[in-house]
Amino acid sequence: MQRLNMALAQLEEAAEHRAELDRTIGGHRIEVQALSEDRNRLALELDASYARFSAMETANRDVSRRLDQAMDSIRSVLEPQDS
Repeated sequence: MQRLNMALAQLEEAAEHRAELDRTIGGHRIEVQALSEDRNRLALELDASYARFSAMETANRDVSRRLDQAMDSIRSVLEPQDS
């Protein structure tokens, strides 16, 4: 009877240990899922930022080209005419 009680105590201890491990693993799964969602969100934000950067870079080149054209036009008006 004593051996049976000891075996039951060991079984209960093992079951409690297993339950705690399951809770820990479940917590880790939740953390991994949250990290994965954060990673996906950050990847989308990075893609959007890159798209905005590319659009701004294109606009910057266009503005620079137009400014160069305007400066050339102003220079041609201000230069003395050989008449």
